[in-house]
Amino acid sequence: MEDRILLAHGSGGKLSHDIVEQIFLPLFGNTYLNKLDDSAVFDLNGRIAFTTDSYVVNPLFFPGGDIGKLAVCGTVNDLSMSGAAPLYLSMSLIIEEGFLVADLRRILESVRDAAEESGVRIVTGDTKVVNKGNTDGLFINTSGVGSIRTELDISGSNARPGDKVILSGAIGAHGIAVLSQREGLQFSSQIESDCAPLNRLVAEMIDSGDEIRCLRDPTRGGLATTLNEFAISSCVGIELEESKIPVDESVQAACDMLGLDPLYVANEGKLVAVVNAEGAEGIVDIMLKNKYGTVASIIGNVVSEHPGRVVMKTVMGASRIVDMLVGEQLPRIC
Repeated sequence: MEDRILLAHGSGGKLSHDIVEQIFLPLFGNTYLNKLDDSAVFDLNGRIAFTTDSYVVNPLFFPGGDIGKLAVCGTVNDLSMSGAAPLYLSMSLIIEEGFLVADLRRILESVRDAAEESGVRIVTGDTKVVNKGNTDGLFINTSGVGSIRTELDISGSNARPGDKVILSGAIGAHGIAVLSQREGLQFSSQIESDCAPLNRLVAEMIDSGDEIRCLRDPTRGGLATTLNEFAISSCVGIELEESKIPVDESVQAACDMLGLDPLYVANEGKLVAVVNAEGAEGIVDIMLKNKYGTVASIIGNVVSEHPGRVVMKTVMGASRIVDMLVGEQLPRIC
């Protein structure tokens, strides 16, 4: 049988990684793309970062946000993870015939509010309407441009043995919020998406003057997949402490009930950073003062052993390998 694209190819996990390595890079590989970072950084009358993304979340509205807020925050965060200050966004809409104008207005109001909070401008865009049944209500495509300081070099390939791994807050809320809305699940307390723009938090971290090696927002594939990407790109090992990784009780309970591991559940308002050991505590102190970093903590170390692998010390004192996500855990979450 001929190979076909599966939902799992869009999971952000191993199959996504494989299709990039086996198809996209051989066809389009270049100095910028080969780094596989969230944004390409290049010189154009000064250094700029450029990124693009598409949003197909189902449902369009979920606790804590909607597809409009998600599109702006996701694009802003991708730029920020290269150390860039986001400036301008494009936004293209693919709308299904019969879509409610009131819902479109509500989504675009979320776009406006998220853009205002993050300080970016929507400077260009496009709208297409397709026949009923040819899409799922509304899809959004964005591109973003940001400026980046000359001296900055933040990349997933920069981790070094001895560095510390920092997480900005509790994981798993976005994926569970979207899933609960989609499936009509009721929990004792409502779980809301953490969808948020992180550019101001990143700017404060950079302004500390301490060396930040890697930044990434752990979206599809979750924290586990992001750390595996760092380990593979930097040819290092990463060791985590399970007890240091914050997970809200309601999210953990939902994951336990659904048979999910919060390490692999998507986030849209969290970041993971690899920083030099000497500056790690100082950066955490700065993050704790920002509303999007109030639970920031050091969760692990970069080591020379087991390059390309992530290993976690569990709360029981044992060690287990944390692999990259294989398959599709939660489809259509961004």
